[in-house]
Amino acid sequence: MKKLLIVAHAPSPNTLKLRDAAARGACHDDIENVSVTVKAPLDAGPEDVMTCDAILLGTTENLGYMSGALKDFFDRSYYPVLEEKQGLPCALYIRAGHDGTGTRRAVETIVTGLRWNWVQDPLVLKGAWQDAFEDQLEEMGMYLAAGLDAGIF
Repeated sequence: MKKLLIVAHAPSPNTLKLRDAAARGACHDDIENVSVTVKAPLDAGPEDVMTCDAILLGTTENLGYMSGALKDFFDRSYYPVLEEKQGLPCALYIRAGHDGTGTRRAVETIVTGLRWNWVQDPLVLKGAWQDAFEDQLEEMGMYLAAGLDAGIF
């Protein structure tokens, strides 16, 4: 059984909908050999990363940067997983009130240092809330889990 870890900051009802949509997609009925764990960044740590086969990161855009909670997750996890988890398949979504550029750059810099492997481009959900954001996250979660299930990554 492969393990997908979703670490997502969800401080509002809308960001909780996004996190839940990603998990819903990852748990699609056609995906049989993937277990999904969903954790808030402050509840996740290096032990979770060490036992997963892929990771989906989610954050809000906070003052042009990732959430403090996701930064804290990276601060606690970076060195303990650095050598063991190189090549970890990963993806990112950002709920951005503006353009998400600084947030994306910050997370990409850390992921580059960890030598994780992007399996798709970061998804930046910009501007006012749109119900279509949930569909995009459900698809992203499904893509990651299906890729694990099929042995693609």
